[in-house]
Amino acid sequence: MPVRDIDLLMSAAQRAGEIALDFVKRGFDVEEKPDGAGPVTEADLAVDRFLKETLLSARPEYGWLSEESDDDLTRMDRKMCFVVDPIDGTRSFVNGDDSWAHSLAVVQDGQVCAGVVFLPKRGLLYSASLGQGAYLNSKPIQASAKDTLKDADILTVKRSLSPEFWNNGMPPKFTRSYRPSLAYRMCLVAEGRFDAMMTLRDTWEWDICAGSLIASEAGARVSDRFGHQLSFNQKGAKTLGVLAGAPKILDELHQALEF
Repeated sequence: MPVRDIDLLMSAAQRAGEIALDFVKRGFDVEEKPDGAGPVTEADLAVDRFLKETLLSARPEYGWLSEESDDDLTRMDRKMCFVVDPIDGTRSFVNGDDSWAHSLAVVQDGQVCAGVVFLPKRGLLYSASLGQGAYLNSKPIQASAKDTLKDADILTVKRSLSPEFWNNGMPPKFTRSYRPSLAYRMCLVAEGRFDAMMTLRDTWEWDICAGSLIASEAGARVSDRFGHQLSFNQKGAKTLGVLAGAPKILDELHQALEF
């Protein structure tokens, strides 16, 4: 019997974690990407090479989109495509923190059909297949059902509270929290530990692809900053931001946002 995509992703993510943790033990070089795009480490590149070889060997007919690989636009001609962030939260990884993650997804005709987010230092393996629910370490998880934005706990950067983004220049009142990995933020929403997350800037697909499925399969609503459904494996590989959370909270956020 062929290995299911979700099983393939879970196995690859766990092996990627072993590779990354080995770099944590023995040290690694760090470089800054051009144009202020952030750091990249030996570990990012080694994990990327491993994932590309492993996943495409198993599914040679799939396309490939990864933060650390040159973008081959032939991926857009493939019905199925891997969308991968070898290490989401590289600054966290460099700083010795534990909130970085491996984010792996399979996209079919623009829709995510399998996704895995693995945090090796925390031992957290989030997974979802389309229509099959979301799981943390093989146990079902459920997103928040909070029905009002008041006192909601939302994961976002401080800049999201800038007056320019909100009707009348005033963000609604909610509690702001932060985690460095976008993939992890979406999984924390899926787990119900936070009521919503939002990123208002344009967002790389590989940061949110797997997490978007995990959140939606857990019962959260997921959209771009305009409230539109996300579509992946697109030219440019970016979405117009992302919001995920309890449906009624997302309704209130979209009503309050100014775009």
